[in-house]
Amino acid sequence: MDIPLILLIIGIIFIVLSFFFGNSSRSHEDEIENISISLHQETNQLKKRLKTVEEELMIGTGPLVGSQQKKSKPVHEIIVNQILSLQAQGYSIQEIAKRSSLSDQEVISVLKSRGVSL
Repeated sequence: MDIPLILLIIGIIFIVLSFFFGNSSRSHEDEIENISISLHQETNQLKKRLKTVEEELMIGTGPLVGSQQKKSKPVHEIIVNQILSLQAQGYSIQEIAKRSSLSDQEVISVLKSRGVSL
């Protein structure tokens, strides 16, 4: 009879102790959740920055080569796609030339080579 009584007392002690030590696991869960949220936010910010950089590379804000070398070298396909896209959006030749870092004549020749009527 002493053994069931001892086991009952030990069980009650463990139940009482679980109330005190159960809260520490909750704080760990909260920390993990906060870390997960911050990691998710940082990942989203990095994705946005990467998208911005990719768009800047597609637009080519600065001149790609020197002005004398431009005439001798063909226009890169990315710039051609950009010119066609800007023309389809209704931009003028001057605006397209400014955005693609090409001269007006080069923009016109690219458009004509792709069969776009001006």
